[in-house]
Amino acid sequence: MRTYYILFLLSICCITCKNTPKESKPLTVMYLAPQHIECASGLKIRNNETYKEIKVTTPWPNAKQELTYILHPKGTPKPFKSSTAIFVEVPIERVVVTSTTDIPILEYMDLEEKLVGFPHTDYISSEKTRALITNGKIKELGKEYNLNTEVVLELAPELIIGFSATGNTKSYDLIQKTGIPVVMNGAWMEEHPLGRAEWIKFIAAFFGKEDKAEEIFQNIKKDYNDALALVQNVNHTPSVFSGSMFKDVWHVPGGNSYIAQFFKDANTHYLWSDTKEKGSLAVNFESVLEKAQKADLWIESGTAKSLNELIQKNHRYTLFDAFKNKTVYSSSLKVGATGGMIYFELGPMRPDLILKDIIKIAHPETLTNYEPYFFEKLN
Repeated sequence: MRTYYILFLLSICCITCKNTPKESKPLTVMYLAPQHIECASGLKIRNNETYKEIKVTTPWPNAKQELTYILHPKGTPKPFKSSTAIFVEVPIERVVVTSTTDIPILEYMDLEEKLVGFPHTDYISSEKTRALITNGKIKELGKEYNLNTEVVLELAPELIIGFSATGNTKSYDLIQKTGIPVVMNGAWMEEHPLGRAEWIKFIAAFFGKEDKAEEIFQNIKKDYNDALALVQNVNHTPSVFSGSMFKDVWHVPGGNSYIAQFFKDANTHYLWSDTKEKGSLAVNFESVLEKAQKADLWIESGTAKSLNELIQKNHRYTLFDAFKNKTVYSSSLKVGATGGMIYFELGPMRPDLILKDIIKIAHPETLTNYEPYFFEKLN
């Protein structure tokens, strides 16, 4: 019955950084402020006189083609015809996002009240947005890969910001046939932490918040680079490993991953820095023990909230010097009211805080008055 209802509704609906360039002329209906991308490798923005063209070049791994979005002011016709581009009238007043990483971006730009729906609302940790959920202003939409189409159509958002880890966009495609534009956020594909944070400019463009996004990003970039400068000449470079066992596999960040970039920028010796993977490597316990048994620090040890809980998960963890010396750190201790991980929600937007956390752990003498925001030592 639900399938027929959806089809019925569908049938109805179907009847390293450069200088910012000089601003172009404002539009008569809405000023699409120029934007310039500095650090994000998977995002391109081209400013035109009557519209803005955004290209997402790497929306998911092994993507065959880039995605094109054309933003034009409400009240103006589409600037041209295209069978591949998605046209979006801006500014947006009602939006659905599907990743918790988008929540702080909306909040930083004072846009949280534009959010009308989200899948797995329990994952949201921010108190400000949780209050909107409690008051019924943000509706539960089910799963990010299988949104409740009936509820989405009832909410009538002007835009859905989605993401895909595999390239499977069937659920989004179904919704897009109703006339609701869907755009894909590829921030999670970025290799550099600042590249991820810069995707605030992607979301800002749909709301006319370009200038605000630029200001926020520049502040984060400055804070990140200031922290980076603190550890350029430190004498000690502690050795670090990361990750934990899942069943019979230990997933360690690859040497070209954004996690490895944090360890590098914090002037630590990440033990898998010589590998080429951009994601993670699947290795066995014996391989990790051989390489990391004498390591100084174990940063990001999984979901365990104490050393005793680590032992319960795998008694062999006690073989590591970092365990014996109680230098094990995790971001899983800080959770929201309904269990959402604050690190996963806010971290991509605030790489400067993550970097300072790791610097505080590895080189505490450089940040004497800083209290780590995400990471805590396991007791």
